[in-house]
Amino acid sequence: MPIVERTNRPISLLFLVTDLGTGGAQEMLYKLLSRIDRARFTPQVISLMDHGLLTPKIQALGIPVHSLGMRRGVPNPLAILRLARWLWQHHPDVIQTWMYHADLAGCLAARLVGRIPVSWGIRHSDLSREGNNSRTLHIVKICALLSRWLPTRIVCCSEASRLAHVEAWYSSEKMVVIPNGFDVDTFMPDAVARNSIRKELAIPDDATVIGMAARFEPIKDHENFVRAARILYRTRSNVHFVLCGRGVSWDSEKLVRWIDEAGIRHRFHLLGLRNDMSSITAAFDIATLTSFGEAFPNVVGEAMSCAVPCVVTDVGDTARIVGETGTVVPSRNPDALAEAWGEMLDLGPEGRCRLGMAARERVKENFSLPKIVDWYQNIFEELAYGVRHKRAL
Repeated sequence: MPIVERTNRPISLLFLVTDLGTGGAQEMLYKLLSRIDRARFTPQVISLMDHGLLTPKIQALGIPVHSLGMRRGVPNPLAILRLARWLWQHHPDVIQTWMYHADLAGCLAARLVGRIPVSWGIRHSDLSREGNNSRTLHIVKICALLSRWLPTRIVCCSEASRLAHVEAWYSSEKMVVIPNGFDVDTFMPDAVARNSIRKELAIPDDATVIGMAARFEPIKDHENFVRAARILYRTRSNVHFVLCGRGVSWDSEKLVRWIDEAGIRHRFHLLGLRNDMSSITAAFDIATLTSFGEAFPNVVGEAMSCAVPCVVTDVGDTARIVGETGTVVPSRNPDALAEAWGEMLDLGPEGRCRLGMAARERVKENFSLPKIVDWYQNIFEELAYGVRHKRAL
């Protein structure tokens, strides 16, 4: 691995990401870029695909963003050559890739121009056929074979991710775990926002709100949420359910059909994609995750930062995230989910408040954004200078 000399020049970083759409992986990339020490690092971003919704946010940080213009599902070897040419022209000191397609493309292009150290970024823990398309699983297999030779480091966002990829024959010796980090100054208890959102949605002050932020796709298992809501509503009628995320609207025929079949349309609020998630989350009394596949879900940490207690399915690192401050239930089990909601409601406002404040302290202690950014920066300096940092994770 080539080692650059220590100088006053900032380390040149390239972040290579599969796409810049909306998602937890992309949001964590943005948070990292927003806090990276610009006196020590000069970052640039390249997206394999066209520019996405996150592009202008990153550009607003003063960070250049480029696109290779690849189309989803259409392999394009020429894009690898274009990336190699860019690397030859700019020769970054370190490449941090982000998600599988970028992992593979980044290593191949770096090898073409000469051993730029590459750190892979694994943001996934579910390698099932149900949760992935065949092309993605094929790339995972290729990356597993190449992992012993091409990347210098492999950064996993969760312990579940690390274990899943060790089982898939990735090089375990190169792996480190750096969890997602959360901005506790943005996601925080906010009584004004709570009242404003409830007024917007015409939710009475004495009603309890159970909420979930997740894009509408099978792995998020919104059907499980609706089925649990139906069970809970039989005995707890003073409850409202708030869902938000891409595709979560009254235009979603499948989701609306589930809600109508449950007979509780009047208790559901479908908000779609929102840009005020800190306010939305602060309006929840209970936050929920119903996925059957995750690695390290941002929405759980964000809810905990807002001092909202969580009921989550046992996927990825969710149990590790919530610890004793929330409830973990089996995935795809609406009865267990409804029972856990009921137990959380039985705690009353004061009990949930105590649990929520403990959750916020847990995030501040273990998953604060400055700490996570520092861990990444240590990795980047290690790759650039060959100096190993001690990490506490």
